Amino acid sequence: MTALLDVGCHLPDTSVDIADIGASVGSDDGLIRTFRRFYGLGSVRRAPGQDLRDILTAAATNLTELRGNEDRVRYVIAARTVATVATVGERPVEDVCAALGLTNAVVFTLTQHACAGGLLAVRLAGDLLDADGDPDALALILVGEKVFSSTLEMIPESTVMGESTAACLVTPGGERDRLLGYATRTIGRYCDGFPPFALDPDFLKDHNELLAGVMREACQQAGLSVADLALVLPHNVNRLSWSWTCRLLGIALDRVFLDNIPVTGHCFTADPFINYIHARAAGRLRPGDPYLMASVGLGATFSAAVLRH
Repeated sequence: MTALLDVGCHLPDTSVDIADIGASVGSDDGLIRTFRRFYGLGSVRRAPGQDLRDILTAAATNLTELRGNEDRVRYVIAARTVATVATVGERPVEDVCAALGLTNAVVFTLTQHACAGGLLAVRLAGDLLDADGDPDALALILVGEKVFSSTLEMIPESTVMGESTAACLVTPGGERDRLLGYATRTIGRYCDGFPPFALDPDFLKDHNELLAGVMREACQQAGLSVADLALVLPHNVNRLSWSWTCRLLGIALDRVFLDNIPVTGHCFTADPFINYIHARAAGRLRPGDPYLMASVGLGATFSAAVLRH
């Protein structure tokens, strides 16, 4: 059964207040006050002077289980929100693999699920490893991106973007953090809702219902109900959105790990994995606990994965 062997993350040292980011893109002061007061946002981590290679390598370097097992890595999957992140001739993911000594891996990127791509990568990695039939093989997933354009600084009705990254090792079998269920749904009518264009008002209206539905479906695949979950590891868009989703699901907001929203903001595909590391360190996950990772990508893709710690 597909499982996460190890998860690592990298939070850059530089913390930037959301008001400074708002000022840099000409946002209304009222929006920043709303972000801070109602959405729970405060600052984000940025990595000035570092490129995509640097911040992805930093996350993978924090994978304890990767050291000494580089030759076992069969696949490296970079799950991206933004499809094009480098100029012609640059190969950032291949450069990361060279820095890590991953010489035996097939390397590729995964797009079209936007910020939900990391969860798709876990499912795809498990399927690839199962098909290969080698119980010792591993797949490395890399998530998180640079804010390289002013249009990526924030989603006006929703959140502010950070540059924290994460990496995880997937194994075709394991006793820890096993994947029990995965569900995803893409709503194509919202495919034009990318910055700098305003989000479709119907997307904002439907967002929480659609997310709650996908979360229920993932739980059903796992043979569980939402009430059985010990914890939800969210995408760090904002606190208000999750409060509404929790009402629809009939669970308390404190079942969602929201500690990183004021610290990291929304970090593209990396949020659920970063939250996993911090929730585990805080003692919020105990052996045997079922938990759910959830993420939404503009475009619009809603995804959820249920695992058992």
